[in-house]
Amino acid sequence: MLSRLEALEREFADVEARLGDPELIADQTRFQVEARRHKELDGVVGVGRSLRSATEDLEAAREMFGESDGDDREMLREEIASLEEQVEELTAAFRLALLPKDPNDDRNVIVEIRGAEGGEEANLFARDLFEMYRGYSSRIGWKFELMDGTESDMGGYSLVTFSLSGDGVWSRMQFEGGVHRVQRVPVTESQGRVHTSSATVAILPEAEEVEVDIDENDLQIDVYRASGPGGQSVNTTDSAVRITHKPTGVVVAMQDEKSQLQNKAKALRVLRSRLLQAEQDRQRAEASEARKSQTGGGGRSEKIRTYNFKENRVSDHRINLTIHKLDKVLAGDLGDVSDALLHDDQQKRLSGAED
Repeated sequence: MLSRLEALEREFADVEARLGDPELIADQTRFQVEARRHKELDGVVGVGRSLRSATEDLEAAREMFGESDGDDREMLREEIASLEEQVEELTAAFRLALLPKDPNDDRNVIVEIRGAEGGEEANLFARDLFEMYRGYSSRIGWKFELMDGTESDMGGYSLVTFSLSGDGVWSRMQFEGGVHRVQRVPVTESQGRVHTSSATVAILPEAEEVEVDIDENDLQIDVYRASGPGGQSVNTTDSAVRITHKPTGVVVAMQDEKSQLQNKAKALRVLRSRLLQAEQDRQRAEASEARKSQTGGGGRSEKIRTYNFKENRVSDHRINLTIHKLDKVLAGDLGDVSDALLHDDQQKRLSGAED
């Protein structure tokens, strides 16, 4: 691995030199590409250099141990044990840093949550998930932007769309896509019976405008008056926008803003991101067995996670994780679940690299 480090150091020096080239600085598109690569290499090379330094210290300590005696020998034995542990940890970190980078790692995300099975209870649960992610984004320091929300009669969400931006957004939020199941006594239940409902979460990598070329001729744009729960009009102007991408049939509607132009801009952001994800899914399907979409049909049997109110329990079925602090998780304390999913993904990627 240290031979890999030498090659990366040479590339790092080359990229650093190019970043000082006035011709490159004048071309902001190329400059941004080189700047991103510089940031990637900076992290990998930093870990690699720490590993090389610890390895050299370990070799020196072992050499001194062979020539020592008495108290010095005991002291060196402790130092060697500490350095061996350090080298092991840094080796694992360097192996992880050498893994191929997810092309979406630097992207922000757009999140869509829909009430699925369970009627009004599903819509209320969709709002709970929305508040959970908003609380989590605040804890972790991400920027949260509500894009659009269609409220249901009892204050839930039949659909809510928002964006998250900041460091590590995609690497953590990608695991939230799927069917989330809730088990609790609904507010609409008069006899105290526990019901099972579900909501779907879709995580879209946000596309840059230059990445997805959308021909205006391929768009059907309809405008109408925004409506609230029960269908009542909440606006006297045609500010709501619905965009249909005719080649794919993808439909995006936005009505949260009072300005038609703002709603159109938000709808185009979501449309670009959906088209980007569709293209990425197509490419992955060509290279491997086609996978099911994140949200499936929204059925309870397709669940990725269960939220059980009676037991104050959250269970993630993909990694067999169960924790009994549902109240804290729904308040935004999602760190334990997110960390476990991220660690599991890293271990799978490392195993795949070894194979």
